Amino acid sequence: MIQQFVRSAKATSVLAALVVTAPCFAASPSEQAPISVGDAAIPDEHVTSFTLDNGLQVVVLPDRRAPVVTQMIYYKVGGADEAPGESGVAHFLEHLMFKGTKTHPEGEFSQKVAEIGGQENAFTTDDYTGYYQQVPSDALEMVMSYEADRMSNLVLTDEVVLPERDVIQEERRMRVGNEPGAKLSEIVQGTLFLNSPYGTPVIGWPEEIASLTREDAIRFYDKYYTPSNAVLLIAGDVSVDEVRALAEKTYGQIAERAEVGPRLRPQEPEPIAERSVTLRDERVTQPSFQTNYLVPSATSGEPGEAEALDILADILGGGTTSRLYRDLIIDKGIAASAGAYYSGAALDDTRLVLYGSPRGDASLDEVEAAVEAEVARLVKDGITKEELERSKNRVRKGVIYLRDSQTAMARRFATALATGRTIEDVEKWPERIEAVTIEDVNRAARTYLKPERSVTGYLLPADESRAAADGANLADPAQRSEAGGDRDGVPSQTKPSVAASNDVRADGEGTSGGL
Repeated sequence: MIQQFVRSAKATSVLAALVVTAPCFAASPSEQAPISVGDAAIPDEHVTSFTLDNGLQVVVLPDRRAPVVTQMIYYKVGGADEAPGESGVAHFLEHLMFKGTKTHPEGEFSQKVAEIGGQENAFTTDDYTGYYQQVPSDALEMVMSYEADRMSNLVLTDEVVLPERDVIQEERRMRVGNEPGAKLSEIVQGTLFLNSPYGTPVIGWPEEIASLTREDAIRFYDKYYTPSNAVLLIAGDVSVDEVRALAEKTYGQIAERAEVGPRLRPQEPEPIAERSVTLRDERVTQPSFQTNYLVPSATSGEPGEAEALDILADILGGGTTSRLYRDLIIDKGIAASAGAYYSGAALDDTRLVLYGSPRGDASLDEVEAAVEAEVARLVKDGITKEELERSKNRVRKGVIYLRDSQTAMARRFATALATGRTIEDVEKWPERIEAVTIEDVNRAARTYLKPERSVTGYLLPADESRAAADGANLADPAQRSEAGGDRDGVPSQTKPSVAASNDVRADGEGTSGGL
C-alpha cells in the first residue's frame, strides 16, 4: 500500500551513456501501474547481506555490466507510522533532509551528484522513506559519506523549516486540490481503510501540514532515522569487500540513537458492507470508476496468497491479453481503459483494484457492468490452464527485462526488506509464482472479490450522472501519480510530487504488483 511523494532527480548525459537502461523517473498526478517487488532480477553474482555493529543492515548486489553504482538507503518509517494529528511529517522530513548538515551546506550534496553526471532522488510512502543516488562507481565513497552525514548531522532551523512547509502546502494544492483523480483516490483510500493508517494520505491533511513544526520534524528524525531502523543497499560495479569497508568507514561511525521497537499499527477490521463514493468536478472530461478490494499483502497474507492475488489481477486486467482488455476494449469496444492491479508490496493489508472508463457512446454504467460481469464469471467458473500459464510467462519475462535496470532491481530488494520481507522472499518469488495452481487463484477470487470487501469510486463531470456520462479521455487509476517526482523508482521534477493513491511505485517499470 504505497503512496509516494518524490523529490526531483538530476541527471546528465554522462551517466545516461553508462547505464544499460536508465530508470524512468516521472511524476505526474496520475497513478502509475504498480510493479512487483518480487519480480526483481537476481544479479549474476550472489546477493550478500551483513549488519554493522550499530544495527544497519547492508545489502550488496554486484552488477558488473557498466561502471555505475546505485546507493539506496531506506528508513523503515512512512506515513502510516505517524502519530495522530501529525499527518505528513514523514514526507515533510524527507524534504528537510536536503537542507544541509553540520558539515555540508544546503545543496552541496545534490551539486556534487550533478557535477559527476549522477542521478538522485527521494520518496515517501506509507511504509518507508527512501533516498538514492546513481553515480559512476568511483564516486561511491563520496555519496556514502554524504548520505551517512545526513543520517546523523541534519541541522534544522525555522528559517528553512517554515518555508519548506509552505512548499508542501502548495504541492498539496497543486497535486490534490487541482487534480480530481487524486482527490477521488484520497476519498476512496479513506473509505476503504477506516481503521488502518493507510486511509490517511502520505502528504498529510491540509490542516495538519499547516501545524507541523521544526520540533515535530526533529522528533521524528531522532526517533526513526537511526541505523538499526534502516536498510542500505548498494548495487552495481562493486565488490562485497569494498562495500563492507566503505560502510564501516561511513555509516559504521554513527551511534545508535533510539530503539524504534515493533511497528504496531491499527489493523482494518473485516469489512461487512459494500461502499461507494462519487466525486463530480467541472474539470473532469471523461468519467471513470475504480473498485478497490481489501486484500492481504505479501507480508500480511498467508503463504501463497500474494502470489495467487498477483496472478489473479494479471489475468483479469494486467495487459493486452487480459480478460478485461480483450472483452471491453477489443471485443465490445466500449472502454477507453480497463484493467486491474494488485498492490502487494505493503506491510499491512492492501488493495486489489479494478478500473475502467468509457469510449465513444458507451456509458460508465455499461463499462462498470461489463467489468462486474467478468469478475462474476471468473469467480463462478474459475480461470483456465492457458490463462495461468500465460500469466506465469509474463512474470518470467518480467524477471528478464528487469535485469536491464540496476535501480529497479535494487529497489525491489530494498522495498521487500523495509516491509517485513527477506532477501530470500525476493529471490524465490518467481519460484513461488511457478507453484501457483488454478485452485489457488480461484480460491483467492472467491475469498476476496466480494462486494462487501470493496469500495467503488466514481469520477464524473460536474453536470452529469453516471448513466449520462460518456467517454472522452481521462487517465485510468493505474496511471495516477505517485507522490513524487523522481524518487522511488523513477521520474523527475523539481519538487516532490503527490501520489494519487497509496499504491504507487516510482520505478516506472515492472509487471504486476506481488511481493
